[in-house]
Amino acid sequence: MAIAQDTFQIKGIVLHANDLSPAQGASIVGETLYAVSSANGAFTINNVVEGTYSFTVTHIGCEPRTVKVDVDPNLSEVKVFLQESASVLDEVNINGKTQQRKAMEIPIVSTSIYEEFLNKNRENSLMQTLSKIPGVSTINIGSGQSKPVIRGLGFNRVAVLQNGIKHEAQQWGNDHGLEIDQHGIDHIQIIKGPASLLYGSDAIAGVVDIQQNKIPLPNSFGGEVNILGESNNDLLGISAGITSRKDKWFYRGRLTYRDYADYKVPADRINYENYIFELHENNLRNTAGYEADASASIGYVTDNIKTETVFSNVNAKNGFFANAHGLEVRTSSIDYDSSNRDIDLPYHKVNHFKITNNTAIDLGEHKLQLDLGYQNNNREEHSEPVPHGYMPTPPDTKERLFIKNTYSLNFRDAFKPTEEHDMVVGLNTEYQNNNIGGWGFLIPEYNRFTAGIFAYDQFEIHNDFHVLAGLRYDVGRVATKAYYDWYPSTVNNDDGSTSYIHLQRSKNKTLDFGSLSASLGVSYIDNKTSYKVNVGRSFRMPLANELASDGVNYHMYRFEKGNLDLDPEISYQLDLSVDHTAESFRVGVSPFVNIFQNYIYLNPTSSYYETIQIYEYTQAKVFRIGGEFNASTTIVNNLQLDASVEYVYSRQTSGPKEGFTLPFSPPLSTLLSATYQFNTLLFFKNPQLIADFRITAAQEEIVPPEEKTDGFQVLNMSFLTEMEVFKNNLPVKMRVKLNNVFDTKYFNHTSFYRLIDVPEAGRNISLSLTIPF
Repeated sequence: MAIAQDTFQIKGIVLHANDLSPAQGASIVGETLYAVSSANGAFTINNVVEGTYSFTVTHIGCEPRTVKVDVDPNLSEVKVFLQESASVLDEVNINGKTQQRKAMEIPIVSTSIYEEFLNKNRENSLMQTLSKIPGVSTINIGSGQSKPVIRGLGFNRVAVLQNGIKHEAQQWGNDHGLEIDQHGIDHIQIIKGPASLLYGSDAIAGVVDIQQNKIPLPNSFGGEVNILGESNNDLLGISAGITSRKDKWFYRGRLTYRDYADYKVPADRINYENYIFELHENNLRNTAGYEADASASIGYVTDNIKTETVFSNVNAKNGFFANAHGLEVRTSSIDYDSSNRDIDLPYHKVNHFKITNNTAIDLGEHKLQLDLGYQNNNREEHSEPVPHGYMPTPPDTKERLFIKNTYSLNFRDAFKPTEEHDMVVGLNTEYQNNNIGGWGFLIPEYNRFTAGIFAYDQFEIHNDFHVLAGLRYDVGRVATKAYYDWYPSTVNNDDGSTSYIHLQRSKNKTLDFGSLSASLGVSYIDNKTSYKVNVGRSFRMPLANELASDGVNYHMYRFEKGNLDLDPEISYQLDLSVDHTAESFRVGVSPFVNIFQNYIYLNPTSSYYETIQIYEYTQAKVFRIGGEFNASTTIVNNLQLDASVEYVYSRQTSGPKEGFTLPFSPPLSTLLSATYQFNTLLFFKNPQLIADFRITAAQEEIVPPEEKTDGFQVLNMSFLTEMEVFKNNLPVKMRVKLNNVFDTKYFNHTSFYRLIDVPEAGRNISLSLTIPF
C-alpha cells in the first residue's frame, strides 16, 4: 500500500499454522524495521521505501521464520504461519508430553499458577494474590505484608523458593513479611503437603516455588510498565521490566516502587488490653510504608547449556499499627494523626539482597542442574526508647537488628536407567550466619548448617499408571552464642544480700539433628479422570528462636522462652486427589490426613516476667484432617462459574493444650466466582467482568489466648479489558478492582492484627494499567 510518493506501508498478519489462531505479541524484525503483532495477529510497518526486505518473525513457543517482502505498488497483505517449536516450548519435552500431562502423572498434590492468574488477582502482596488458591491463606501484617499458610500451617513450615533457592529471611517472626517483588513472575508451583523429600527441612507443610522465567526467543526485545493506584491506602505504584536476547545471550531487568498511606478499616475505635483507642478518619494509624525493588539478570543459552545469574534487592520501610505494640503509645508525644503518609515509631526497615545462579547442562543421558545462592537480610525494628523493669531508657530507637547471611547450593542429576524409569539424585546444602544488635534481646546470634541427600524414581508401569518413590536423609547443626543483658538487674541472694548482675540470656550451645524423609505415591489416569495417592514422612529442625529465645517481645506483649530440649518435628501425611475434566466442566477433590509426633508451638504459661506473661516453646502430638474441593463449569460460551471449598480440622492430642486446635487455624471457607466475557465494547477489547464472593464460617476452635472469630461474607468485583492505545503495538491492559464492595466489617482469623480485634481493610478501589512494548 502506497502512503506517499516514494514510501509504502507493509500490512500483515501472523498466525499459528496448526489452528490458524492469531499469534499475539510476535516480533517482526528487519535490518532497520521492527513491529509487534496485535491481539488479532496483525502488524503494520509504515514509511518503507521500495525494495526487497527480509524479516525474521519470532513468537514464544514457535520456530522462528524468515520471510522476504517485495515492497512496490503491487504490495499485498503479508501472511506468516508459525510452527510450534519442540525445542523452545516448556510444554513439550522429548517424548511429546505436555506439562499438564506430566503433572497428572506425578502423585503430588500441587497447583500451577501462571502470569495470567497473577495479573488478574494481584493484591498488595504476593501471598495475598495467591490466597485465592484453595488451601492457601495468609497471615496478614497490615496492608503490604503477609506470610504464606498452606492447609493451616505457616511460618517456617512452608518453604518459599525463588529460582530454585530457598528464600531465607526472618520467617519466624509473627510480624515479618515476605521480601519478594511479585511483579515479573511467570510461573509459581504450589505444593500442598509435606515436601521435605525434595526441599528438606522447612517444607514440612508445603512449598511456594517461584520458578525461573522462560528464556526469551532469539533476537527478541520486549517489556512492560505497570501502573497501580488504590483508594483505601492511597497507594501509588509503578513497575517496569524489560527482556532482551541477542542469539545466545539474554538479559532481564525490573524496577518496582510502591508508596502507600495508612489503610482504612470499617471501625472508628479499637479495644486493646481494655483500652479504647479512637481511629482518626478510620485510619489504622502508622501503617504507611514504601517498597523499592530492583532486579537484573544475565543469561547464556546453547543447545546443551542454560545458565542465568539474577541479582535482586528488596528495600522496604513499614510502620506498625501504633496501638498494637505495647501500651506506651498512650503517653507518647508523637502525633500519629498529623499525616496518614508519614512513618512514625514503631516501624521496621528491611533490605534483602539476593544473588542466584541456575545452570542446566544436558549431557545426553544425564541432565544436571546446579543452583547457587547468596542472600543478605538486614532487618531493623525501631520503637520509642522506654525503660522496662531494670532496663533504663535505651540510648536510641533501634530495638532490634537482625543480619542474616545465607549461602545455598543445590545439585541434581536426572537420568533414565531404563525406558520406564525417571530417576533423580541430588543434594541440598545451606549455611546461615545470623547476627543481632539493638537494645531489645529476643533471639541469640547463631550459625546454622543443613545438608541433605535424596533420590527418587518415577516408574511407569504403563502409560496411565505411575509410581514415585523416594528417600532423603538430612543432617543439621545449630550453634547459638552467649548473650548478656547490656544493663544490670537486681538479684536477691539466698543469704539476704543483693547483687547487681548482667543476666545471661543465651549460652554457647551446639545442637545436632538428623532425620529420614520418605515418600511413596501412585497416580492413575483413566481417560479424563486422574487419581493420586501419596504417603510421606517429613521433618523440620527446630529454629533458633524455638531453642534459645529468652526475652520480651513487646510487639506481642509477651515474654518468649525457648527450649533446648526440643526434638525435630516429625510428620506423617496421607494425600489423595481425584480430578475429572470434561469439555464443559472440571471437578476435583484433594483430602489429606496428617499426624505430627512432636509439633512445636509457643505455649502461654501461668508465670509472669515482671507484669508480662511468659510463653514457652513446647511440643505436642497433633492430628489434622482436611482438604479442598473445586469445580468449574461453562454455562454458556461467555460465562464461567467456579467454586472452591477448603477446610482443616486440627487437634492437639497431648501436651498442656491437649484437646485444643492449633493457633491461626483457618476456618471453613468457600469461594464462588463468576466470569463473564463480553464482546468488544466501544474501545474495550476482550472485556471481562469477574465477581468473587467469599463465604467464611465462624472459627469456634481456638487456642487461648486466641478469641473466637465470627463468620463473614465479602464480595469483590473486577473489570479487565484491553485497549488499542498505541498503533503497531500490543494493547494496553486495564484492570479495575473493587474489594469489599459493601465495606463489610469482618475479622480474618489468620490476621496478625486479629489478636487485638482490628478488622480487615474496608472498601478499596484499585486501577492497574499494564503497557507492553
